[in-house]
Amino acid sequence: MTLDSTLEKQQTANSKQQSFECFGLVVHGWKLNKILTLLETRAANREQTWVVTANPEILLYAKKHADYWQALRQAEVRCVDGFGLKIAGWWKSAQPDRCTGVELSDALVQFCLRNNWTLGLIGGRPEIADKAAWALRRRFPDLKVFAEDGGHVTLDGHLDDKADASLTRLIDIEPDVLLVAYGHPKQDYWISQHRQRFPRTKIIVGVGGTLDFWSETVKRAPNWVRAIGMEWLYRLFNEPWRWRRIWRAVVEFPLAVVFDK
Repeated sequence: MTLDSTLEKQQTANSKQQSFECFGLVVHGWKLNKILTLLETRAANREQTWVVTANPEILLYAKKHADYWQALRQAEVRCVDGFGLKIAGWWKSAQPDRCTGVELSDALVQFCLRNNWTLGLIGGRPEIADKAAWALRRRFPDLKVFAEDGGHVTLDGHLDDKADASLTRLIDIEPDVLLVAYGHPKQDYWISQHRQRFPRTKIIVGVGGTLDFWSETVKRAPNWVRAIGMEWLYRLFNEPWRWRRIWRAVVEFPLAVVFDK
């Protein structure tokens, strides 16, 4: 499924300037409110929407792996999560806004509460999904949330027995909103391969480390650090083992964008 007529009708002249192409994929530099309006409209029309919270690492991996590029192309929305991707939009003469996976996930929790929808969580490190679900229940006692550990998923999306059992249980529940937290590229392969098994699920989002933040296992950077686009430096300081990922996002990705143009 690709970007369809429903989405195209939502685009104004300004939103077209916010969207840009990166390595052949259209990235939608829309504000959170615009994305939420689109999701609500499509849900009312019984249209499922997959949102990729795109960042430099994800786009760089897609550039190098054609099968992953094809998987991302199936998503209806690819929003700007990483600050480096926002800079890439500027380089491409666009004016994108950021919509991070955490902000979008927080807003979808409110969607579920307002509409009496169910929320499904899967993935993350062992027990993280369950911890995140309990943290949400404490904050929102009326929230109907289901969590699955997710088991082990390979880089191309293949499941071990535990992951397969988690998937089966989620299919039985068929939540209205499904947040998948295997990290890229696993979560995107997983969504691409299994989304059709959730015909009643309205919104599916790959949310990366959101469950870590919700469970308070990982502390998010302060607002002012995120505002100036230096969250990567904060994470490097606190998680030095991430240096290879940060190198790709901060050095390799900008060079690839420049040479691609």
